[in-house]
Amino acid sequence: MLLVESAAEEPRVLCIIQDTTNSKTVNERVTLNLPASTLLKKLFEDVASKVGYVNGTFDLVWGNGDNVTDTTPIDQNSDKTILDAGFEPGKKNFLHLTDKDGEQPHITSEESGTTDDCVQDRFIGPLPREGSVGCTSDYVSQSYSYSSVLSKSDTGYVGLVNQAMTCYLNSLLQTLFMTPEFRNALYKWEFEESEEDPVTSIPYQLQRLFVLLQTSKKRAIETTDVTRSFGWDSSEAWQQHDVQELCRVMFDALEQKWKQTEQADLINQLYQGKLKDYVRCLECGYEGWRIDTYLDIPLVIRPYGSNQAFASVEEALHAFIQPEILDGPNQYFCERCKKKCDARKGLRFLHFPYLLTLQLKRFDFDYTTMHRIKLNDRMTFPEELDMSIFIDVEDEKSPQTESCTDSGAENEGSCHSDQMSNDFSNDDGVDEGICLESNSAAERISKVGSEKVCLKNVLGLVNSLLYELFSVMVHSGSAAGGHYYACIKSFSDDQWYSFNDQHVSKVTFFFFTSSTNAYMLIYRLKDPARNAKFLEAHEYPDHIKQLVQKERELEEQEKRQREIERNTCKIKLFCMHPTKQIMMENKLEVHKDRTLKEAVEIAYKLMDLEEAVPLDCCRLVKYDEFHDYLERSYEGEEDTPMGLLLGGVKSTYMFDLLLETRRPDQVFQCYKPGEVMVKVHVVDLRTESVAPPISVRAYLNQTVSEFKQLISKATHLPAETMRVVLERCYNDLRLLNVSSKTLKAEGFFRSNKVFIESSESLDHHVAYTDSHLWKLLDRHANTIRLYVSLPEQSPGSQFRRSVYQKPSGDSGNLDEASERVKGPVGNMKSVEAILEESTEKLKSLSLQQQQEGDNGDSSKSTEASDFENIESPSNEIDSSAENRELENQIQISDPENLQSEERSDSDVNNDRSTSSVDSDILSSSHSSDTLCNVDNAPIPLANGLDSHSITSSRRSKANQGKKETWDTAEEDSGTDSEYDESGKSRGEAQYMYFKSEPYTADEGSGEGQKWLMVHVDKRITLSAFKQHLEPFVGVPSSHFKVFRVYASNQEFESVRLNETLSSFSDDNKITIRLGRALKKGEYRVKVYQLLVNEPEPCKFLLDAVFAKGMTVRQSKEELLPQLREQCGLDLTIDRFRLRKKTWKNPGTVFLDYHIYEEDINISSNWEVFLEILDGVEKMKSMSQLAVLSRRWRPSEMKLDCFQEVVLESSSVEELKEKLSEVSGIPLENIEFAKGRGTFPCDISILEIHQDLDWNPKVSTLNVWPLYICDDGAVIFYRDKTEELMELTDEQRNELMKKESSRLQKTGHRVTYSPRKEKALKIYLDGAPNKDLTQD
Repeated sequence: MLLVESAAEEPRVLCIIQDTTNSKTVNERVTLNLPASTLLKKLFEDVASKVGYVNGTFDLVWGNGDNVTDTTPIDQNSDKTILDAGFEPGKKNFLHLTDKDGEQPHITSEESGTTDDCVQDRFIGPLPREGSVGCTSDYVSQSYSYSSVLSKSDTGYVGLVNQAMTCYLNSLLQTLFMTPEFRNALYKWEFEESEEDPVTSIPYQLQRLFVLLQTSKKRAIETTDVTRSFGWDSSEAWQQHDVQELCRVMFDALEQKWKQTEQADLINQLYQGKLKDYVRCLECGYEGWRIDTYLDIPLVIRPYGSNQAFASVEEALHAFIQPEILDGPNQYFCERCKKKCDARKGLRFLHFPYLLTLQLKRFDFDYTTMHRIKLNDRMTFPEELDMSIFIDVEDEKSPQTESCTDSGAENEGSCHSDQMSNDFSNDDGVDEGICLESNSAAERISKVGSEKVCLKNVLGLVNSLLYELFSVMVHSGSAAGGHYYACIKSFSDDQWYSFNDQHVSKVTFFFFTSSTNAYMLIYRLKDPARNAKFLEAHEYPDHIKQLVQKERELEEQEKRQREIERNTCKIKLFCMHPTKQIMMENKLEVHKDRTLKEAVEIAYKLMDLEEAVPLDCCRLVKYDEFHDYLERSYEGEEDTPMGLLLGGVKSTYMFDLLLETRRPDQVFQCYKPGEVMVKVHVVDLRTESVAPPISVRAYLNQTVSEFKQLISKATHLPAETMRVVLERCYNDLRLLNVSSKTLKAEGFFRSNKVFIESSESLDHHVAYTDSHLWKLLDRHANTIRLYVSLPEQSPGSQFRRSVYQKPSGDSGNLDEASERVKGPVGNMKSVEAILEESTEKLKSLSLQQQQEGDNGDSSKSTEASDFENIESPSNEIDSSAENRELENQIQISDPENLQSEERSDSDVNNDRSTSSVDSDILSSSHSSDTLCNVDNAPIPLANGLDSHSITSSRRSKANQGKKETWDTAEEDSGTDSEYDESGKSRGEAQYMYFKSEPYTADEGSGEGQKWLMVHVDKRITLSAFKQHLEPFVGVPSSHFKVFRVYASNQEFESVRLNETLSSFSDDNKITIRLGRALKKGEYRVKVYQLLVNEPEPCKFLLDAVFAKGMTVRQSKEELLPQLREQCGLDLTIDRFRLRKKTWKNPGTVFLDYHIYEEDINISSNWEVFLEILDGVEKMKSMSQLAVLSRRWRPSEMKLDCFQEVVLESSSVEELKEKLSEVSGIPLENIEFAKGRGTFPCDISILEIHQDLDWNPKVSTLNVWPLYICDDGAVIFYRDKTEELMELTDEQRNELMKKESSRLQKTGHRVTYSPRKEKALKIYLDGAPNKDLTQD
């Protein structure tokens, strides 16, 4: 790890300063680690220097640290030390940099070295570890930096911005930039714009990046132009790759781009070496070989099968060329001996490149855990590496006549980090630094190596292959993710620097003796004749000089633009359009030095008011949009700068601006600070109307009496008889009856709403809460408007149309409204009486049908259980005749005979049910509602009703997790009884306002559909609301359902009768559908048939109703007639069973004596399987286990049908015995495996023999890896002595086609392909080819 100069021994104070003056700097922090004796003046100077502000133009206040209560600015001119001022050594001292006197800090003329894009911490001085302030450790985990982060003026180098996870790219780019030979060669290449698009030219974008790295005044620059030239989109920034892999891919791309140019062979000249891959026969000495090229040498950290890592790079290099013996089954066929012989196989280096790249292979695979791992073993490496001991002298001298092939890809063994991130674990980062070892490490070299050195001394080759280290790329983290940065030595001053994304820091050496995270090492050959220096500015080619000038101009332009942005006020602007009368919203951007008059002109054009109103009829006023409050106007300040009016340039303002308009004959009102806005509504008790508001401005210190006088002038109503009611919040209506009280004491705020009434009626003498005024205001506050869609041909709708031929508007007589709920009034009396009579007769008819049901005539009630069309009752109808007619039209079934009641609800086609997955999704947001997709066309039934009545209403399942607890609360049923125990309607318990009138809906809402516009008190219960709708629907409230319509035409059934309409709001839509509503303790259940041996094993049958306390046998009895009539299944009660359904998987078998809610958890819109039995029910107790077995016949390549096997225990031995009984396979030859996935656990017959986990080594079924604890598990079994059929290629292809076709229908794949890591690619044409045939 790199060390820094030791800090002073006196206590140090850690200060963390957050710049809160601008939205773009609010996330920036400046970290200072200062001696405790530092003066406050020096603190301000340091902060000003580092953030680029003029000292004295900003304040520092205590931030949100521990035990901080003082919010006053710190005295800048004090002679106190920071210790005396309250700063604490050993703790983090948080400070906020704020505006001074409402003005933003002034920016220094010099470049601060910070870009808007960089939001990382700025750091000054060595940062101590947590809890040890004052120590010399300098590790910064937040930014992966381990040294003082210096500005460019100190280091002279520019960082690179990390786009997201591009630290690996930044490390490589900085290394290439710091390589003189590569940078100089890149500068000599000239881009021809006529031949290529500059955006997609990789060499040109690298040129631009290098020029910016060399000349920019910024702290860090972006790499987006370079990655765009690679053909990458923004998603690539979130993919971390291996830096060695990137190096190889980038070099390949550059070679392709540089073809037929002077730089065509640049990569090979700098980075390419040669080695010999040989095999030597140990009997005759014959050697076969080939010459390969390489760009890097991959060195193993830890030998295969060993727990001991190599101690140094030299040892790893020796291991790299160490030959292996091919013997035994691995013998080599010698062409000279004409037989297999023992041989020696190995590699010899023939030529080393000018720039030597060593990759330390730290990523490996652990075959024990089957996971990727990173090897953090220590491995030393020298600052100077002598490679002459590794060269093969004889091969170097021998002629090389054979053609060379680049097999570096085979040898490099690059490892990829899977989905790496910038975060890394401290456990893996024990040593974040670089290790250099002294030349004494050569003592570890073997005796053979020493002999080679002596030989090379004789040949005069010593020092010709001496390399110096100049770049180390470090990976901190684990195999799952981490962070790359580079430590590079500058050849200009021989100084080491850390290039860590945006941060560039000087390393004031020395090194530890080893490293655990160094990943790539790059050495340069020490050869004075070849070692180049960086080109000076005067040596640049002309095209580079032009590029430098161009980039400087662009940077200066960006700087000016940033300066403008820093001085631009951005604030929300509102305007009520004078003709359209709609509130418009926009953002006003105005320079802080622009005057108010100029800002009005800008806002006037921004709101496009040129044709609506003259400019001199507009002004800007201070506005609070949230409270709809005009705070103040700016009279006489037309020439005042906006920066002064708005309190400086800020990231956000606590207020807005309103562009106010007037007519030419009007005069603007003066709005003074401290005034409050009051919207006054005049109430007329006689007409029971509330007038639209008029605005009045008042002061909080005014009394109620003075306020009444103010209102009297505005409304021309007498103040003496005036009653003023303040609505402080929802449903809080307060009468202001103490004249001497101030408005502030009464609870007035910025924006207020009051109601006034000035009549001389007797209502003044009634207690306020009993007065007509209070009732009217209470109704006004709680009344909502709903649009109700009635079912087609509903009996009561035509009556209502005749009554409400003339709409009465929003207001009406309160007493009439009261009677409208209680009973008939005026000219409505006869109609209301008839409707009430009809309802009573329906109820009496219900009782009559119940008695008939008790007499056993269930079949009759079943056949007539569907609702028929009900004609409007006539004014003159004979009582008995009417009863007979109603009896023919409506048959109300016996509530105990559930199948007859649900007839109309379940007479639908089978494919309109909802899967449990859909239900689970819906349950999270609508726990008490039922989804209905009204986009599906209604299906006409025999009785003229549409099928949406029940089957389209899909209730989300209750929380799946609760099912296993066998404990469902009463309210989870989603229903409440409409009547209490005494039989009295709950809706009659409290009087609530209800008023309705016919309404013509918009086009597209359904031809011939009838609508009501209802004004109703939202405190009414759903039960009472339904009872008020009974006359319009024409059936009792228990026989229709209420659906709330949401966006996208989705409908959710409202079923909680005791809940109020408080969740509804104005203009909500409601749909009424015919069908019996559930009673308390009842649940709607969807019944599916389980067909285990059919291609589609899950078939919807019908909807049923199960009740709490009902046994399974009773529910089966209820289902029998419905199955016979609706599904054509004539069954006896012992011929079928019910069982749990989870998605498409069959589960627990329900026994006849089980009770719903006690033994079986049941929820709304529950789903069950009905399974027809082949014989007598074998399941008698819960201790048994029913599994579905299926035999695999490998010799015939086929699967038999499912057979149920009932076990008395979870013993594997018993399972094998049962399988042996049903199949005839000897017990000792039985092998079994558990099926995977959703029932029926389909798998290709080409894969089943080897892909399943056959014959698991367990003794019971309820343990890993089987976990068979419930009925319905799928077991495949086979005879282990049966051989697998051998298939020809034609047979295999034909079988694969059939299996593919079969499994695609069921949604299963023929082959399993794990998700592959995304490959790193650079696209030479600038964009990826969308080849759908490729992975």
